[in-house]
Amino acid sequence: MKIISTLLLLGALLTGAYAQRPRSMDPQPAEKPATAAPKPAPAPKTVKAKYEGGVFGYNKTMEGTLTFDDANNRLVFKDKKPPKEISIPYEAITSAFSDSKKVQPAAATVAQNVPSIYSLPARFIKHKVRYLTLQYSDPDSNVSGITSFKIDDKELLESVLVTLAEKTNMTLRGDVYVKKKPEDSSKATPNK
Repeated sequence: MKIISTLLLLGALLTGAYAQRPRSMDPQPAEKPATAAPKPAPAPKTVKAKYEGGVFGYNKTMEGTLTFDDANNRLVFKDKKPPKEISIPYEAITSAFSDSKKVQPAAATVAQNVPSIYSLPARFIKHKVRYLTLQYSDPDSNVSGITSFKIDDKELLESVLVTLAEKTNMTLRGDVYVKKKPEDSSKATPNK
């Protein structure tokens, strides 16, 4: 009996060790399919958005418009109330991506806390909120951070993201648009 159980244990261990071996890689990566997603339409010059925070000096959320100011090479958020304006230069934007979260509306939160059998369905009520998230590093003020703008429409968010990536010379890496750092000429090896 000991021999049979020892053989079974040894067989199980060898099977587990065989399954843990490293996988071999293909020498040539697979080609991308020819049916890539179509490029979204260019974004309008002004988009309705909600500022969610992240820029130094502007702590409160604000509703207003997000504008591409191509004349001054910057992205501008203007609040509904005239004095507030947030400006991020295209040069300062280092990465951008679209993000979404499922949140529960305030009415559903209240309804689920009412002690009743009917409060159970309120726990499952959620809706998607979409954000344009930007990472920036301003060389003039030496300030960097992450900010986000809530944009309701999915197609509009994608077109704003692609348009912003084109204006800031960013490239797509996975799901995130990033700006490559300029090569430092002092690090380059001189030709002999």
